[in-house]
Amino acid sequence: LTKFAAYLSRHDLAWDRTGRDDIRRFLADLYGNHLSARAVARHLVSLRGCYQFLLREGRVSADPTSEIDAPRLSQSLPKYLAAAEVDRLLNQPDTSSPAGLRDRAMLEVLYAAGLRVSELVSLRWEDFEPDLGILRCVGKGNKERLIPVGRSALAALETYVAQGRSKLARKAGVPFLFLNQRGGRLSRVGFWMIISRYGRAAGIPTPLTPHLVRHSFATHLLERGADLRSIQLMLGHSDISTTQIYTQVIKERLKEVYQAHHPRA
Repeated sequence: LTKFAAYLSRHDLAWDRTGRDDIRRFLADLYGNHLSARAVARHLVSLRGCYQFLLREGRVSADPTSEIDAPRLSQSLPKYLAAAEVDRLLNQPDTSSPAGLRDRAMLEVLYAAGLRVSELVSLRWEDFEPDLGILRCVGKGNKERLIPVGRSALAALETYVAQGRSKLARKAGVPFLFLNQRGGRLSRVGFWMIISRYGRAAGIPTPLTPHLVRHSFATHLLERGADLRSIQLMLGHSDISTTQIYTQVIKERLKEVYQAHHPRA
């Protein structure tokens, strides 16, 4: 908005005397300053919000952004970890402490189930079904799904529940599975800090985020022959087109392998 105000000043324009062509020229000016399509799109979103406010307040008679399409954004392929990097990551927590048992269990579950970080930290005590080998998860749109969990993650969860959680719990009645040092629910930000620290310790060059582990979960399943529909259900995607991006990841990986190893590539 500050940039747009400066643009109006340079061209002797005012907020209430700005038309569609003026907005387009402003966006072209942003492109001329080497902003990406994504950055320009964010500028347009800000302008739309501002003009909607001005329209409601009666400061302008029309919204000049209403007939302008957002820039077309290229879809970037998700990054993912190699299997060896996942192994190094999962071995980082010191399981001699309650917090280390919690961290190992969280990392194992994150990779085993492909959860979003908000889903992970929102898991409750009753969502864990060790006899069935599943987790009950409530995702976007308050939709519930059941996710199978492998032996390694189940073992880490059972160890944490038996030996670590009770030592972290400072008071009774806290329903959440993963607790912080004060006995309350571990926050999203808290887990981001934890996983980032373990990523550096594991020597992973890419800044590690929970979503990177989620991408790794989906990519590794697809690499090993899982069908797209099953991966969609486990990830909790409402539209399979969102899941299909991982097929492109596999294609790009095959191209890299071919270029690196075929004698006539």
